[in-house]
Formats: sequence, structure tokens, C-alpha cells
Amino acid sequence: MPEDILKSLFEAYTGQALLQADPFPSSGSHRRYFRLKGNSLSLVGVVGTSKEENEAFITFSKHFKGKGLRVPEVLAVSVDYLAYIQEDLGDTLLFDMVSHGRESGIYSSFETDLLKRTVEQLPRLQFLGADGLDWSKCYPQQAFDARMVDFDLNYFKYCFLKATGLEFNETLLQDDFEKFKADLLLEDDNTFMYRDFQARNVMVKDGEPWFIDFQGGRRGPIYYDVASFIWQARSRFPEDLKQELIRSYLRALQGFKQVDEEAFRARLRLFVLFRTLQVLGCYGFRGYFEKKPHFIASVPYALSNLRTLLQTPFTDYPYLNELLSQLAVMPQFNNMAEDKRLEVHIYSFAYKKGIPADTTGNGGGYVFDCRSINNPGKYEHYRQFYGTDPEVIKFLEDDGEVTVFLESVYKLVDAHVQRFVERKFTHLQVCFGCTGGQHRSVYCAEHLARHLADKYNIKVILTHREMNVEKML
Repeated sequence: MPEDILKSLFEAYTGQALLQADPFPSSGSHRRYFRLKGNSLSLVGVVGTSKEENEAFITFSKHFKGKGLRVPEVLAVSVDYLAYIQEDLGDTLLFDMVSHGRESGIYSSFETDLLKRTVEQLPRLQFLGADGLDWSKCYPQQAFDARMVDFDLNYFKYCFLKATGLEFNETLLQDDFEKFKADLLLEDDNTFMYRDFQARNVMVKDGEPWFIDFQGGRRGPIYYDVASFIWQARSRFPEDLKQELIRSYLRALQGFKQVDEEAFRARLRLFVLFRTLQVLGCYGFRGYFEKKPHFIASVPYALSNLRTLLQTPFTDYPYLNELLSQLAVMPQFNNMAEDKRLEVHIYSFAYKKGIPADTTGNGGGYVFDCRSINNPGKYEHYRQFYGTDPEVIKFLEDDGEVTVFLESVYKLVDAHVQRFVERKFTHLQVCFGCTGGQHRSVYCAEHLARHLADKYNIKVILTHREMNVEKML
């Protein structure tokens, strides 16, 4: 059991007995995270399946910490490098701190300031982080190179472009890809490329940004991370905010190198295009091939970025530019009829982290307290599972309390939905809260979502906030 090795590491390092090991919500990776609590402190335990990936994170963290960068300190490592414990930075993600701006497209001064302070720290990570770093520890590869560019351009071509049905000449496209690749690789700076620099990988502690999940980093160009962060498709940064963030980054960059702003912006534009194609490839694979509707719903955001980019043509890649221009005006991405059905947004959440805000401005709705239901989380066996796992489902249904609880919920929400549909309302929010947002609330949210999706012609969006999961039914 992973808890056993973490228990040994925790107790050997702290000299305290491990009293509690709470799993973090699954993030989709093979690495598992636990909050480890003793009598007077809290640490984070990590168990991975790849020694090389763990070793990359551990090496980078130690190096970055020595450079004064805001990263979690690794405190103890197992002999086989498959487990380690690190500093606990808390629960606050930058992603959550700017959720209102992301949902509304209007960022407050508080959110803007936090975003600016984040990009101002990026040059420190890129330059100080690269100084003396052992690149041989990078995993799975040491540098941004031709192979990486080929992978991502082909990802776009085969997983998105072909899936749209748009006809194109592969030979002409490949000619432009080769020229594009050469331009992307024109500079070879000895700087650290985060590779996945985005709001979910930034923690906020004491009001300041801290960086996590940089184990995929490698030697590479500074433009890549700037493009990744500022042009992240679903962030919906207005154009003036994008420019403000670029200016903040450039001011911080001046402390490490002389910058020709015009040349910087020209190269950054290439990497914005590259990242946009890469993201479309991801959305195509996850949406068209894995049939995950959340990713299909994200395509218009990426296409919006692409349309803005194409306002100034990429004349060095004429066929690629022509093809992207056709793609950007395809009817399925532009002339979709507005869906005016009622949208019901259902949340599961932990009360200790607050009730989810209504970002639609509609107000009202329901908040159901699931804490009256018998809690599987009080038993050690169930703490590693969630309300979607068979073990928890059986526990709750065998007990029977949850069934009675949901019967009452269905009657209330059904009546609300019926009246909202009749009156042509557009939004309703329903929240289920419990102690940890992991078992009872997740089970109830899942069952109400399926109940409504099966019974009514409405849009149902389901968010398990503490699991960092969102899906449409």
C-alpha cells in the first residue's frame, strides 16, 4: 500500500506518528498525492510509478529551492525514488482564485494583479532555474527540439484537422510545417521551459504564487511558457489583459537579458500559433476520439484565439495560413445555433472550502447538505475512494439513507426545472456539500445529474470541485 511507505517516510522525517493520510482528488496522472498529518504539522506525500519522472521533480525542486524560487521543498525520498514527501503549500490554486474572470471574461483588479505577479516570477524560473541545472535529469526528454515540434504538429494534423473533414494537400502543408519548425528552433537559449505553465500548476500561498508540477520541464525557449499561460484557451483573457501580462513579463525579463520588444513579440507570435495548434490537437483527440464533450466545448475558445492571430497573416507559411483561415470560418465553429435550453449546473463540494459561487449572475438554486448521511470517509478503507467508485456506491446504497435523501431532492429540483423550462429561464444551480467533497456529495451530484439528463431536454453540467472534474451530460 502506498500509505505504508509514506507513513515510514513521514515518521522517520518528523519523529511524529502519522495520524491521517487523506488522498487528493485524482488529477488524471499516475502520481497519487496524499495530505499527511501528524500531531502538529501537515506534509504532502507523493507516490508515482516512474522513477525517472519522480527523480526529475525531486532534482528540479532541490535546485530551484537553492535558487530562492517558490517551489515546494522535497523533505524525504524513498530508496527506490517511487515515493517522497514534500512541503504542504495548502489548497489554493491560481485556477480557483481567478475563476470569476474565467467564467465571465471580465477580470477584477485583484485577479489581474495576481496574474501579473505570476508572470513576473516566470523569468526567475526560466533563467535562475536553468543556471547549473542537470539537464540529464529531464524526463522524458532534455530539450525542446525538432522531434517535439513534429509530434505536436502531427497531433494537430491527425487528431484535429483531419477530423474536421476539411480537405487539404498534405505535401504543401508539410512544406510549411518544415519552415515553421525551423523558425521555432531558430534560437537555442539555455533556459528552463516549464512545458505546462498554466493556472492549475500555480498555488497561491500567503498571497504569492508558488509553482508545482514542473517535472515535465526541459531546456527550451522562453516564449513557449508565455504563450501557454497568456493564450490558454479557456482563460478568456481579454486582449487588453493579454497585453498587460506581456508587459509585466517583459519588465521582469529585463533583469536577465536585454530585450528587443519588437523581436520578442514577433517570436512570441510564432509560439502562440504553435501552442494553439497543439491545443486543438489535444481537444480533437479528447473530444472526437475519446468522446469527451468538455473538450469539444473548448474548441471555440481556441478557434477564437486563432481568428485573432490570423488578423495578421502568417505570410511565411502561405498554405498553412490559407488552411487555418478556412478552418477558422467553418460553420460548425461559427454558425452554431444558440442553445437556449435550460442549463443546470450541479456541483459537489467540501463545506470547509466554501459553497460554489454562482458565476451566471442568476442567483438562487439549491444547496443540499449531505452531512446527515452516514459518512464512508470515517472508515480508513474508504478514504482512498470517491463517490463514483463501486466501493463507496455500495456502502451508501446498502445503508439506504442516501436513497431517501435523493427522493426528496428529486421532487424539489424536478418542480423547479419544470417551471424554469416553461418560463424559459436559462440557468439553475444545484450544490451538494459534505465534509470533504469526496464521497456523499459526489454520489448525490452524479445521481441528480443523470436523473435530470434522462428526464428533461436540458443541458446538465456536472462539476466535482474538489476532484477537479467537470463534464457535460
